[in-house]
Amino acid sequence: MLTYLAQQRSDKRALWCAGWLVAAVWAAVFPLITAPRPHRLWGMCACIGYLCAAVAARSSHPRGRTVSVWLALGGAVVVPLVLLVLTGQAQSEVGVIERSGLLTLHQATPYVAAPHTVAEVTPYLPGMAVFGLPHAVLGGGLLGWLGDARLWCAAAFLGSLWGARRVLGRSGGGGLAIGALIASPVVALPLCVSGIDLPMTGLLCLALACADRRRPVAAGLALAVACALKWTAWPAVAVVVVLLGHRAGTRAAVRAAGAAVGGAAALVLPSALLSPGPLVQQVFAFPTGRGPWATPAASPLPGRLLADLGPGGWYVAMALLLAGGAAVALSLVVRPPRDLVAAADRLAFGLCLAFLLAPAGRFGYLALPVFLFAWARLVRAGARRSDPPGSLLVVASRPKLPVAVGGAR
Repeated sequence: MLTYLAQQRSDKRALWCAGWLVAAVWAAVFPLITAPRPHRLWGMCACIGYLCAAVAARSSHPRGRTVSVWLALGGAVVVPLVLLVLTGQAQSEVGVIERSGLLTLHQATPYVAAPHTVAEVTPYLPGMAVFGLPHAVLGGGLLGWLGDARLWCAAAFLGSLWGARRVLGRSGGGGLAIGALIASPVVALPLCVSGIDLPMTGLLCLALACADRRRPVAAGLALAVACALKWTAWPAVAVVVVLLGHRAGTRAAVRAAGAAVGGAAALVLPSALLSPGPLVQQVFAFPTGRGPWATPAASPLPGRLLADLGPGGWYVAMALLLAGGAAVALSLVVRPPRDLVAAADRLAFGLCLAFLLAPAGRFGYLALPVFLFAWARLVRAGARRSDPPGSLLVVASRPKLPVAVGGAR
């Protein structure tokens, strides 16, 4: 038995070490093949952090895996994020959010009435401007770095994951594995160089957790905020409502849908009334390649390749996108998700399909469905480990019948 346990521990150490080595190779590629300086800086820092994490994970020390996660978080998240924030290096999306915050502060809407260049386009819903407000308030003074939108996006993301774990209670386990997921390139790279999709990702996890624990209003409010950030969060409303309908009944599903739709409308409506034309052009037409400006989201995904063939190809891509959405919606009716993992899988599949078939997109968008897929399984695995021995064993006993006395029947 002792030999078996020692072998199991050795196998786990080897698996963790191999995972960090794969991440190190992934990070080492960025300084060699990518042009943006933020990506190259992240790659150099993250590669060192992952290599140190691999050494710690291979150690026989009882806390070796814990130390490896902290080393990976330091090398892939903390160090590059601090360096990039202090030097002002970021993807262009960060500047867009910060400008939208400044516009919201001065004109109550984040959209330029008549953009002259693509740099003046705001392709996000009004809620995203909240992450640019700290920069608009603090300005560029000594403490201006505190207004960097990435810091507030990261805070919203991590806060949402913490809230999801609290909602799940004892079942919200897997803290070490969740830390490793955050330190992985799937999360660490966008968190450091951009971060704009992470708040929505965290809110979707929170909404799924609330639905799994039968909290319809909380789930609806989390969805409302997510849907006010980017319209790519809208498919999550259907998934969460169906999950709640199975776990808590129709009334709970209706309450969640009402909170989600009503809350999102309240957050988006002011800007929609103040600048309806710019909102439609910049938020909906621009990302799908139909605006007057060429979108920089031009990764060679199937939808983009079809759209590059001309107007006919664009319509084919949109038809496939709508057909894929209809298929996922039909699957919710025919085979509704019954637990957190099934709901996260269905949402991840739908988003992955949308990102692949959209007329414009980036490979980085696929990090969202990958995170949902992994996160749901990690919290479920943590739930199994956190259950006390024997908690999953239910012994049914037949109640004792009274002994017949005096011929009683």
